[in-house]
Amino acid sequence: MRYQGREVDIEGRVRLVMESALTARDRVGVQDFVLLENYNSEAAFIENLRRRFRENLIYTYIGSVLVSVNPYKELEIYSKQQMERYRGVSFYEISPHIYALSDNTYRAMRTERKDQCILISGESGAGKTEASKKILLYYAVTCPTNDHMAILGDRLLQSNPVLEAFGNAKTLRNDNSSRFGKYMDVQFDFRGTPVGGHILNYLLEKSRVVHQNHGERNFHIFYQLLDGGDDDLLITLDLERNPQNYRYLVKGNCPRVSSISDKNNWKVVMKALPVIGFTEEEVQKLLNIIASVLHLGNTQFGEGEEGDTYITTETQTSNLAKLLGVDGSALREALTHKKLTAKGEEMISPLNYEQAVSARDALAKAVYGRTFTWLVEKINQSLALKVHSKDSSVIGLLDIYGFEVLQQNSFEQFCINYCNEKLQQLFIELTLRSEQEEYETEGIAWETVQYFDNKIICDLIEEKHKGIISILDEECLRPGETCDVSFLEKLEDTVGSHPHFITHKLANGKTRRVVSREEFRLLHYAGEVNYNVNGFLDKNNDLLNRNLKEVMCQSDNQILSHCFRREEVIDQKRPEMAATQFKNSLMKLMEILMSKEPSYVRCIKPNDAKQPGRFDEVLVRHQVKYLGLMENLRVRRAGFAYRRRFEAFLQRYKPLCPETWPNWHGRLVDGVSTLVNHLGYKAEEYKLGRSKIFIRFPKTLFTTEDALELISCFSELCYTNFGMFSLAEYKIFLGVNVCTCVFRCVVIVIQSGWRGMKARRRAKRRRQAAELIRRFIKGFIYRHEEYCPENEYFLDHVRYSFLKNLRQNLPKSVLDKSWPTPPPSLVEASEHLRRLHMRNMVIKYCRRVQPEWKKQVLFSSRLQINLKVIQTLGSDKVQYGVSVIKYDRRGFKPRPRQLLLTNTFAVLVDRTKIKQRIDYAALRGISVGSLSDGMFVLHMPTEDNKQKGDAVLHCSHVIEVVTKLAMMANKTSYVNINPGSIRFTVARGKEGIIDFIRGSELKVAKGKRGHLLVVSQRLF
Repeated sequence: MRYQGREVDIEGRVRLVMESALTARDRVGVQDFVLLENYNSEAAFIENLRRRFRENLIYTYIGSVLVSVNPYKELEIYSKQQMERYRGVSFYEISPHIYALSDNTYRAMRTERKDQCILISGESGAGKTEASKKILLYYAVTCPTNDHMAILGDRLLQSNPVLEAFGNAKTLRNDNSSRFGKYMDVQFDFRGTPVGGHILNYLLEKSRVVHQNHGERNFHIFYQLLDGGDDDLLITLDLERNPQNYRYLVKGNCPRVSSISDKNNWKVVMKALPVIGFTEEEVQKLLNIIASVLHLGNTQFGEGEEGDTYITTETQTSNLAKLLGVDGSALREALTHKKLTAKGEEMISPLNYEQAVSARDALAKAVYGRTFTWLVEKINQSLALKVHSKDSSVIGLLDIYGFEVLQQNSFEQFCINYCNEKLQQLFIELTLRSEQEEYETEGIAWETVQYFDNKIICDLIEEKHKGIISILDEECLRPGETCDVSFLEKLEDTVGSHPHFITHKLANGKTRRVVSREEFRLLHYAGEVNYNVNGFLDKNNDLLNRNLKEVMCQSDNQILSHCFRREEVIDQKRPEMAATQFKNSLMKLMEILMSKEPSYVRCIKPNDAKQPGRFDEVLVRHQVKYLGLMENLRVRRAGFAYRRRFEAFLQRYKPLCPETWPNWHGRLVDGVSTLVNHLGYKAEEYKLGRSKIFIRFPKTLFTTEDALELISCFSELCYTNFGMFSLAEYKIFLGVNVCTCVFRCVVIVIQSGWRGMKARRRAKRRRQAAELIRRFIKGFIYRHEEYCPENEYFLDHVRYSFLKNLRQNLPKSVLDKSWPTPPPSLVEASEHLRRLHMRNMVIKYCRRVQPEWKKQVLFSSRLQINLKVIQTLGSDKVQYGVSVIKYDRRGFKPRPRQLLLTNTFAVLVDRTKIKQRIDYAALRGISVGSLSDGMFVLHMPTEDNKQKGDAVLHCSHVIEVVTKLAMMANKTSYVNINPGSIRFTVARGKEGIIDFIRGSELKVAKGKRGHLLVVSQRLF
């Protein structure tokens, strides 16, 4: 067998196995944390992150785990060329990247025919959502596709802005924070083509609908609707643009965010909904629900003398009932009363003020939460696999909240951190299992790994009858007076002895200072977190009054009737509590993930200010701890730090051994054994498996890499100075001790070679410069002669320079008559080019002329002329008439007039009175602007006392008017088109100015400098 050091990927392409050079590690760190020498040091871990971040290297591996640091700026590493660079390439062959992980997962799914999943986690603002977008975009661009699959890929990508609008919000840490967990399955057929998708959502933060902390906002869709919706839509929904008018939007006191354009995002969402498959009716029903939530927040209550509650905003309630599609009186009754069932009898009980407000907020949360669930179901219908196949495979994407520790941690943080405990437990279990399987496959003895097993914390939270969730449910269901404090007392009685549970009552003197009487502390795998129990019972109950459900079930809004089923009212069984629902959905998610081969993306944000280039070590250390990255590294490094297939290792390092250079004949394992023996590896430093070599210490690998680079450098220099080595000479060279015999020679060779190279480069540049100057001087002398060898270089340069300058300064409009002056040798060619360019611009302009413009010049008159005016004109017959607006010379006040053209003069008429006569012979010129504003000026002689100055007019048919007037007055050469401004004469020789600027709509007004300011679109 003759080994050539090549590897064949799944598409049959042959690639040389290469690895990134390790010599830059002092500047940019190592690209795999497994290669850190001091892998137990958190400081070394963070310093490696800092070095790479400073060089814009935001991706680093921990074995097969990808660590991503948010750069807070655009990097040129996500182009289609980059996708092709990583496509089909071995995972460690080139630098770490999200595309490398995506491609490795895709190829593993294709080759092994086993479902895969990518778990993305991190703190809010760390870039989790962007990472999932990059993965989906990679699959959409690089996977084989057809027309149907292109539509599916478009739907997958377009689902992101819709879910972000309804499920994301501005928080203190992130302007676009996902307030729900998302798991998405992308289904592929046997060819590797994406054919379907499915989304599961977890724990939407419904409490944000009714309350936001200071500096935070509600969900994006509310602000997008108010800012981006057109006036007719807002009138239909009875909404106003100012978000400060809605109580559910003012609590955070942050209606606008500089980094967010709600108007542009609204357009993106409205464009995406039809692509996903929403009909116009469904979009309108959806917007009705969003508007109803805002109206619900503005519903106010009053309290009677006997404590009963009534609604004080009747108009608001009527609009609310109309948008929800329910009966108004039934809705009012349900918001102020509750229905109780006792011994088979129903009773109606009035609500006090606090209960009514709570019922209103519960309805708002229920309507929004269930609508969001319906939205996800609707997206799933559009992504569903149309034809089921047994050979289909799946890649799952889990974009879920990272470990959260806030100043005030409540029920939501408890659920989020419980989720992260389960994911950490799964991660350690799968990582150890993967490591153990690889060791067993390679025939290497498995060494027991010491690590923190967080099962004890998971049991504390989820254990039946004894866990925190079970105790919370029991307290919610217990008859009698229950409150959050009683729940805390029950916890102290039941789990007070647990080593990972502390309260103020159970704590020692030092800890008691930082744990209040309303808090309990859990010692998570990532650190200690204090949870405030206030609101735990209400958020866990998450119940809606029965009579409110009955009203919603009768809605004629199809979305709400789908969300609120009639069976829900009939069924007397109490629904599961929120924490139990979340626990059960989390268990199902764990089952899904356990059935797949996982890959991991750990996202880190470098600072809280979202500033590029800033690395906050304290914040990063906090995240490294909470993401469990050091624990991950310790598990990965418990055995061997580096492992490679025999062929890859032999191909890279075979120049270091005379027996393996240039080719190895024999078994690969024997070649690798020969190589490591020559390099002096000790028995405890490595192991040989069945197909891979395992190296225990990074230092061993770095020493080997340094020797390879030294050999390569010395060989190149010796070849440059002394010629090519023979094979025998090279083997003699490899047999000596490089470190003791070569360094002095290397220094001398480098110095002399470098000086010689610099001198040769300088001499070459001088010769080239002298030759170039000589040719230019000779060409300048012969520049007026015919084209010949003496002047060809100079004339070619002159022509090239002219054409290059012409390309950059071509006229952009048919009105622009400028043209660069050509050299003598290009006069004729320049004239041909000018005519061709002008003809091309005229053709383009003519194609843009709209039919209504053409029709303008065909009409003889556009108005009915008063009989008294015709009598006043006598024998002078009116040939053309049109309505115009005349602007006064003082103050530019608009006056409606009629412009009538006869054979010899024109007149301006106000109803029945002729205001001004303009003789064609006296007309000095006609000026118009280059914008579509309709302004034109008739210039009159200043010495004519009968005239009051130039006439400033506006007409909707300016092209028609100017054409008729110029032709009848025989003044076609007197028409001037002024692109910037027009000067005109006012009475007594004074001068006025009209300024033209571009804008979105026509506007004529007096400017700051006393000029007439005209804003309009460009016409030419």
